[in-house]
Amino acid sequence: MKHRIKYTLYNIVTVFAVTMFFSCEGNLKEVQQMNTANKNPTGVAENFILKYTDSTKLKAIVSGPVYEDFGNQTFPYQKFPEGLHVDFFDENNQKSSISADYGIIYSDTKLIDLKGNVVLETHDGKKLEAPQLYWDQNNEWIFTEGTYTFTSPDLNMTGVGIDFNKEFTVVSSHGNTGSAIVEEKE
Repeated sequence: MKHRIKYTLYNIVTVFAVTMFFSCEGNLKEVQQMNTANKNPTGVAENFILKYTDSTKLKAIVSGPVYEDFGNQTFPYQKFPEGLHVDFFDENNQKSSISADYGIIYSDTKLIDLKGNVVLETHDGKKLEAPQLYWDQNNEWIFTEGTYTFTSPDLNMTGVGIDFNKEFTVVSSHGNTGSAIVEEKE
């Protein structure tokens, strides 16, 4: 008799455990979803044109097919998943531009990461092409550790790794080859 009571008690516990396991399966998926980070943007703009001004002076025009704002994240950012084009203007209203297939701006660090067919063209005929380019807005410094091609009216070079200030007046290249036009003075 004792054996039979043990066996029945074992069956009841087993049935209860199995029932609880299967009844919680649906809730488990819901709990897992609640714990995953919400990666939905707080805003999306399509075929956008953004104009940035400072004291009524136009500083930049950013345009592209899609803009996504992820300001709701722990590390907020804005993304341009289908590319972007930026025209920016200096103090003399001279226009330079940059374009890329993809871009992301990290709000807290003020770092911009541009990827895919990045082309930077300055108002005075300088052109930098690279598969990836970073812009540190705080320090106004542009750099890549990847390959690049730089052309200007008096200098053509290719290499791996270059960094420079936004005016191209301070340049550090990490390995390059190229040709330059040098004026001889008599």
